[in-house]
Amino acid sequence: MATKRTNILVYSGNGSTVESVRHCLYSLRRLLSPTYAVITVSGDAIIKEPWTASCALLVFPGGADLGYCRTLNGQGNQRIGQYVERGGLYLGFCAGGYYGSKRCEFQVGDKKMEVIGNRELAFYPGTCRGCAFSGFVYHSEAGTRATPIQTSKAALTKGSVPDVFRTYYNGGGVFVDAPKFKDKGVEVIASFKDRLDVDAGEGSACAVYCKVGEGAALLTSTHPEFSAVNLDPDIGIPGFEEVVKALKEDEQQRTDFLKACLLKMGLQVNQEQTAIPSLSQLHLSSAVVSDTAQLLETLQELITMQDGEEYIKDENDTFHLEKPSRWSLGSIANALPNATKNESKKSENEDPEDQDKITDYDKIVKRLIIHEKDQPESKDTPYFNHQAFFANLKHYETLLRESDGTFGKNLLYGEVVTSTNTMLEKNTQILRRLPTGFTATATVQVAGRGRGTNVWVSPPGSLIFSTVIRHSMSLMPQAPVVFLQYLAALAIAEGIKTYDRGYDRMPVRLKWPNDIFAADPTDPTGKTFVKIGGILVNSHYSASEYLCVVGIGLNTTNASPTTSLNALSPPSPFTLEKLLARVLTRFSAFYARFVRTGFDRYFQDLYYAHWLHSEQIVTLEAEGGIRARIKGITTDWGLLRAEELGWEDRPTGKVLTLQSDSNTFDFFKGLIKRKV
Repeated sequence: MATKRTNILVYSGNGSTVESVRHCLYSLRRLLSPTYAVITVSGDAIIKEPWTASCALLVFPGGADLGYCRTLNGQGNQRIGQYVERGGLYLGFCAGGYYGSKRCEFQVGDKKMEVIGNRELAFYPGTCRGCAFSGFVYHSEAGTRATPIQTSKAALTKGSVPDVFRTYYNGGGVFVDAPKFKDKGVEVIASFKDRLDVDAGEGSACAVYCKVGEGAALLTSTHPEFSAVNLDPDIGIPGFEEVVKALKEDEQQRTDFLKACLLKMGLQVNQEQTAIPSLSQLHLSSAVVSDTAQLLETLQELITMQDGEEYIKDENDTFHLEKPSRWSLGSIANALPNATKNESKKSENEDPEDQDKITDYDKIVKRLIIHEKDQPESKDTPYFNHQAFFANLKHYETLLRESDGTFGKNLLYGEVVTSTNTMLEKNTQILRRLPTGFTATATVQVAGRGRGTNVWVSPPGSLIFSTVIRHSMSLMPQAPVVFLQYLAALAIAEGIKTYDRGYDRMPVRLKWPNDIFAADPTDPTGKTFVKIGGILVNSHYSASEYLCVVGIGLNTTNASPTTSLNALSPPSPFTLEKLLARVLTRFSAFYARFVRTGFDRYFQDLYYAHWLHSEQIVTLEAEGGIRARIKGITTDWGLLRAEELGWEDRPTGKVLTLQSDSNTFDFFKGLIKRKV
């Protein structure tokens, strides 16, 4: 089996700076989403988790490379080196460039700042020597300059490549004698134009491309990922305003150069930068319209008044409560004949440039429209048809023998949200007052969350939702809360296969403990599976019950980043509203049975019918590399059960149990690793 690499991992551990990480995420997401998920990764995860199979690019941002060494020397660097040698990609900005070189020489002769030493990765087989220009000060813009660099169009053969442009520089080095390493697979892709303050040997390379085994590393001393729009010119440092002005003038060239670098590495790059979406209004509604007012009543004690307006301020978010009939400046703008959709969403005093900056979404007040008299109309939510959803929910409920009918009864929808899981799980005052089955869904997430180092890319066309479950402590002996992830997985698989007549043969399978896979439609043999969805369960313990938020992301109508349900040739295309209704009703029925019977033989047989692992032989790294055969999951706490194998893969009689929160399953390499 094989898996597609769809994660871009940006190192955010010891040695990195918050600003450098944020700039990396900003620029790479604009150029690579939604084909790839651009997310952060810790040093601990690099050492202990099976990230290599799904990683398309590993990025080391600016910072201090000694911190990288302290965390990753030894096992971490060994894993990074093997990843690149076997076809992976490494991108190093500034400190990441020093770190990826064979030798680092920084501020030699300065007793306070001098750093000299060999580096383990050694992707560039020579020395990176800095600072290329004097004046560097840690954690400051004092030594920053807009330095001109000359690109090599012979090396950068794809995209629109500028000849010369100015880019952000703050402490990077020069790749000494870079042209001399041509026979070792090194290409100079850009060089400094200004006179340097250190000995560069032959040439003055500021960016190099290094072939490493089956993979490659691209190292740059400057910061082409830094956009001028995210730099504050008014920080009181002499000359910095002029630096920002120069960078703004060359913003397009900076973007073109970064795109050319990514194309050089073989990544799929957007022709146009993906716009950063603004958060949309949220709509609260119910299957029975009058239930919305009842739900609002349970939140009444959280509502505060400010300037005559109603707000709910919780731990993570603040919500501004509005009624559909209210005439705001935004609604008036929508009514004007020449108003465009985008213009109507901006306030009158909003700087258009602010729309394109790094945004702290948690600080934005969310507008919540309360639909107490009717359900949202299609003109209010053009990407989600509430009438279709509630009609399908009612239809599927009539087909069930066992269900309390609460899942999806109350619905929160937003066209663009931070994360459906975050809105519910991180706002605990609201969460404690929500009923079981309350569901939040969205068309686009801008800050989606995943399990471990994973995240789910959520472009339009993904089914994204989170559902609340209040699980009583009294149920734990027969119905442990850990099984909710298995019930959710079953609800997805069964929801797809019982969507309508003819869907029972959809090639969808379950990967332990919480991923949804499908046969790759591009592989005629049907032996390759790709991930199309994932599940994240978060829980709080409060007042003798577990408050659980079950988050689900499922590629439905979108082609990227892997494949989708509609690419699997269903009898008729899936629609998000109908599929959401079907999955929720299956989930509701499964949960109703589960609290009564536990994870009984019925659930076990159903789960094994869908999963990928029956009789799979794996290597248990945490157990000294022994081999074992997967036999199933335990019925008490949902642990993975495996029998140890000895000589010629014969059972030894020893049975091992593995916990999902303590181990990671690299299914495609047959490895189970223990988290520490």
